[in-house]
Order: sequence, then structure tokens, then C-alpha cells
Amino acid sequence: MIRTRGERKRLASFKFRPPCVYAASRRVASIGCSRPRFSTMSLNPSIEYHWIDGVEHLELYEPGGYHPVIIDDLLHNRYRILARDETVERYVAIKVGISSRSLPRREPEILRALNSSKLSPQAPRATPDTNTCAAPSMLDVFDICGPNGTHTCYTLTPAQGSLREASFSRLFPIQVARALAAKLVTAVAFVHSCGFVHGDLHLRNVLVRLPSTFDELSVQDFRKKFGEPETVPIARVDGKPLTPNVPVQAVIPLYLGKKAQEFTLADAHGLILSDFGEAFSPATEQRLGRDCNIPLAKRAPEALFEPNEPVSYPSDIWSLGTAIWEILGMKFIFTEAETQDEIVAQQIDVLGSHSNFPESWRKQWERPGEEEGYADDMMPRRPTGDRETWPRLENAFEEFVRKYRRKREAAGTFEEEETRAILELMRGMLRFRPEERLTVDEVLGSEWMVNWALPQLE
Repeated sequence: MIRTRGERKRLASFKFRPPCVYAASRRVASIGCSRPRFSTMSLNPSIEYHWIDGVEHLELYEPGGYHPVIIDDLLHNRYRILARDETVERYVAIKVGISSRSLPRREPEILRALNSSKLSPQAPRATPDTNTCAAPSMLDVFDICGPNGTHTCYTLTPAQGSLREASFSRLFPIQVARALAAKLVTAVAFVHSCGFVHGDLHLRNVLVRLPSTFDELSVQDFRKKFGEPETVPIARVDGKPLTPNVPVQAVIPLYLGKKAQEFTLADAHGLILSDFGEAFSPATEQRLGRDCNIPLAKRAPEALFEPNEPVSYPSDIWSLGTAIWEILGMKFIFTEAETQDEIVAQQIDVLGSHSNFPESWRKQWERPGEEEGYADDMMPRRPTGDRETWPRLENAFEEFVRKYRRKREAAGTFEEEETRAILELMRGMLRFRPEERLTVDEVLGSEWMVNWALPQLE
């Protein structure tokens, strides 16, 4: 379906771009993601394109933005799109950065540091099992020049898809859910031990490796198995011809992965924590709350209530807690596609506000009307009017997790003792005050991780 921009509606589309080419800042299309570093507003708003569901923001094909890539392009005299390395005959994922000079290009540097740490026996928490999943392996870095500028590109090990897409309206088998949660925690532990905050932890950035036999497929075999690329012509709303800044057609994303109920423990061992474009090192740089780009439903509350203060490792712990919840169940603990006011209201509903909700936040939250003193009115305020009240944590786990698992007996359910341990872990990770949250090492040492989750990786 094609829509003009005036007719656009955000759809619940969780299609994942195939393991060929993806733009470095396409995260700005995430639901609930506000104030992205690379604005989704075009530098030339007079040019609009007919909307194509499931693809990137076409208005960002402009100087300083995306590089136009089409099927069968050859990048760096080596990588044929669909991205196959014609030198060593294997498939790769290529991340093509935007060309804007105003944005830091830190991700390749961070991936190099993580990849180096994976190979070092002196690296903190370095175990073969932990390090194989901590980050995708960066294989090559190069620049390409095009009509929109010079773009830094890097190739990575490809993946079959994200956990979010695999789990949409489906449940992982209980042993696999435990293993995925454990694998994700060990990945975050490795990243933190290397001195980095991931900054964008959610299931769309948690991928699963392709089988080792995937490289044996020729491009012809690939298309025979998965079908020919599905393309849609790109057209301007004003009917004028396209400029060279824009590709002539958009490619509809292809999902190569399994459904959640088909996952095995072997798949959990192939987990990849991806997309380090928001990662940073608290020891050498500050990331202010207002500059966080993770979707609102996964964003730590200090980023909202203290937008001019730096965030650090505890912000990852909050996001990790919401990710574990989604792996175990089917319904988000906090709803996506909501305003920050509604998200915070849900957090207070679920977690309560009496024990560890900072008093300074409470004053902001309960302020009436258009009270002055809150810059740009960007801080959360308690919603007025009728709204659905979210259940408390224990009831939410029963309703959003255990109830769905009981309906699908094959998925397995959590018994009382394990439920108690999970809820204890969630309470420690989802605390409003960041300094009171568990560290990732404490998460690894929690009762549920030690007795239920980590043993599934053995």
C-alpha cells in the first residue's frame, strides 16, 4: 500500500531488513523514539515521496543523508547487493552510514574495541560463551562516494532476524526463553566490562545468527529458496522525475528467521547483540538524558525526568529488564507507541511510586497546568482525563506472561517458585533511582539467573 505523507499512519510492522544493506540511522523510525540525532525531517521539505509501508524514510535520500543502493549494485568493488562478498564467497551485512558531517561515527570504533576484547584472554568476564554473542564481528570498513556525499560503510556477520520479529504474537519455548535471557545478560555484561553502555537495548536489536550452511547458497539458490526481491517504484508526490539522490525503487524487507515457537537452544547460543550506534563510554564522554534515542517504552526514567544529566550503565539495566520481560512473555511491560506521559504513568502503575520514586521527580510529575520552570515542557507530567490503569508488577506478570503461556501448553509455563525469582529480579532491575538498580554482575548472580536461566546455556 502506498500513502502520501499526509495520510501516513504508523502500522504494527515488524519487518526486518534482510542481511544485505541497512542505513546507519534508520533507528529514527522506531516507534516512540523522540529527538533523534539525525532528524527524520528532510533538509528539503519541499520534496515528498509517496509512502511505502515497511521501508525507510525516503525523504532522507538527500545530501547529508542516505546513500541510494539497489539490488545488484557492487560496493567497494567487492560486495554485490544482495550483499555477498565476491572475494571470499560469503554473505555479509553492510551498514551504510549517512553522510552528515555533524554526526559522530563511533560505531566502527566501538565494534573494533569489542572485537579486540573478545580475543583477549585478559578481558574482564571473558569466556568463550559470553564473547561469541557480545557483538557482531566487524569484517571490513570502507568509504563510498555518491550523490549525497561520502558514506562510511562496514560489513558485519549477517543474521536471520530479530527476536522482536520472531516473537511477535508468539512465545518462545520456556527453556529457550530462559537461555535467550541468559545469553542477552552475558552479552550486556561483556559490553559493560569493556567500558561501554549499549544505549539502545531492545529486542529489535537482538538478532540470531544464520546457520553456517547459509554461505553455501549461491545468489541464484538464495532467490530460489526465498523468492525474488519484492520492489516498489519510488515516486514523488508532485509527479516530478526523481533526482539521482534517490533510488528508483524500494526493496521490501525479507525476514529469514524462524517463528518463536520453532526456536531451539542452539538458536539461543547464536544470539547477537547488534546496533552499537547509540553506544558510548561513560569514562570518556557524556550522554545526556535528552540525547537518548532508545524507544520511549524501553527508556530509563532518569532520561525523561533529568534530561540535562548524564545517563550511564543503569540505563542499560532498565532496558535489559524490559527486554527480558518480552522474551519470557508476549505483551510488553510498558506499551509502545505512547507519549512519554503515558509511559511514565504505566511505570508508576506497575512499579508503584511510594518507595523509590525521587521527590524531585514527583514535583515535576504532579505539577499542574502550564507551570513555568520546565524547559520546553519536555519533562513528563501526569496525564489528565481517563486512562487505562496498568496492573501492578505481580498482576502484570500473571496477565502478560503466565496467562498466555498457560493458553499455549507447548510453550511451557513458570511455576510459583520460578515466578517469585523472576519478579525479584525485575524489581531489582526496574527501580526508578538508577543508583539503586542491580548492576549487570548482580543480575548474573541473581537467583533466577543462577538456578533457571544460566543452566540452559550449559
